[in-house]
Amino acid sequence: MAKSMRIRTNDQVLIIGGKDAGKKGRVTRTDPKKRRVYVENLNIIKRHERPRSQGDLKNAQAGGIVEKEGPIDVSNVMLLDPKDNKPTRIGVRVDKGGKRVRYAKRSGKEIG
Repeated sequence: MAKSMRIRTNDQVLIIGGKDAGKKGRVTRTDPKKRRVYVENLNIIKRHERPRSQGDLKNAQAGGIVEKEGPIDVSNVMLLDPKDNKPTRIGVRVDKGGKRVRYAKRSGKEIG
């Protein structure tokens, strides 16, 4: 079983490697098995898709060149500290209620 990722959906992250290094964005979805994250409007890839129709027009997809977000390895992103909006590492600790919470190692603030 793979170690769970500490980056989750809706986290604000900084890209630290690859063609979009230095850019910031919001994580739209994650793929824990492949250790990948998809960041909104970053790592845009182009795919050539053929038009598909199912008989009714509301489900029909237009063909052509489609731009969408590509996956980024989780090691190439860093979470932005909610306190000062700078990159930070993530820790996990147990709070007073016995619940595991993520926190920013830079400021010690909990990440919600």
